[in-house]
Amino acid sequence: MDLTPLAIATPSGSVHAFSEPKGDDAVIYTLGGALRGTIHVTGTHHPEHWDQFTALRATFGAADAMAALPPAESLPRLRNSTARHTGNLLMWNGPTGPQREQSAIQSTSGRPLSATTAETLRTVLHAIAEDAARRPDRARILNVSRVRETPALLRFFASSRDNSLADIARYERRAAHDRRQARIATAAWWTAVRWLTAKPNPVLALLLADSPRSLARDSYACTQGAAAYDDAAAQERRRMQRFQAEAASLRAQLRRGRRTTTSSTR
Repeated sequence: MDLTPLAIATPSGSVHAFSEPKGDDAVIYTLGGALRGTIHVTGTHHPEHWDQFTALRATFGAADAMAALPPAESLPRLRNSTARHTGNLLMWNGPTGPQREQSAIQSTSGRPLSATTAETLRTVLHAIAEDAARRPDRARILNVSRVRETPALLRFFASSRDNSLADIARYERRAAHDRRQARIATAAWWTAVRWLTAKPNPVLALLLADSPRSLARDSYACTQGAAAYDDAAAQERRRMQRFQAEAASLRAQLRRGRRTTTSSTR
């Protein structure tokens, strides 16, 4: 445990936090002063690029909320209160500096937080994440977290590929159906035009008009529907290709990591 605590000024008073490594992929911050409890920090992937382990996740409690339910007694509480609190913060470096994505901070009692309590908890959570980002062992935490999470990510990518292929096939079937219906409606429209030209008829005029349930409206709706399904299939195909590329990147990183480990042990 670090002997010098991190001092954090909050609306509820001063909070001090002692950090201590937890295994090779996490750090636990023990809180004292105006706030009691613990905060768990570990590495994880970038929220938009799942093959890039560049983010830290700080979670109220003694465990990563994405992997396990933190013990209730480890959740932060104000010094003069028994109410515990949940929440987490994702932080990574973006083009313009640190980027953050915070969950809602809630009381386990179900009651709404006062403005002072909410700001105190938010301030401490952000300060802890920023301190963890400055740690000299940050690179190791991210690397070990990548090794830990990669198997589950690869399983997700494999399952996602199967789902994407099924969705693409379904969109393509619906687009083909709508195109057929559009061709049928268009052919019928031209047939009605020839009939109306040969022998005017008010019923045929209604079929040709741009009105609900008319041939013209049916043809247009089916054409638009086919285009929408084509777009959905293309979007799903791009998503699948992106996930496949990220899966390939993760596998390559694992192979490099194994080669590095093997070389270092010789």
